[in-house]
Amino acid sequence: MPDPYIRHARPDDEPALARLDRDTWSYLHAVSPKPEPDASFFSERSGPDAHLVAELDGTVVGYVRLGFPTALASNAHVRQIQGLAVAVAARGRGAGRALLRAAVEEARKLGARRLTLRVLGHNTAARKLYESEGFVVEGVQPEEFLLDGTYVDDVLMGRSLI
Repeated sequence: MPDPYIRHARPDDEPALARLDRDTWSYLHAVSPKPEPDASFFSERSGPDAHLVAELDGTVVGYVRLGFPTALASNAHVRQIQGLAVAVAARGRGAGRALLRAAVEEARKLGARRLTLRVLGHNTAARKLYESEGFVVEGVQPEEFLLDGTYVDDVLMGRSLI
């Protein structure tokens, strides 16, 4: 089985990424409503340059979005993973781990000293992946979200890049 190929997103990836975002949406990891069928994937805040994509057999099967946690100059040394998704059919083939490792390297390349993320407390599979790649829990906001009738913790995780 070939390894996932990781590359920077291109503008023409938008239809595939929008479809992937809709197909993988779940309250397991999403706090916002399910994307509408005609919703754009890229935005002014996070265009193609903010995304790395994973391909298997020439098909886009995942993405990771990197951004800044705040717009403050005093926080510019930190990057944040602001989305990670892998197609259901591609799970277990290493795409998520490859995207996470690529995000770490991209953040380093961009001069970041730290990489952070937020994950829902009940998303144990994602939390285990993040922990296995060196992320540690740095804080928990108990019952921060009400999702599908259930209160869910917001777990803050991070790791040093130096």
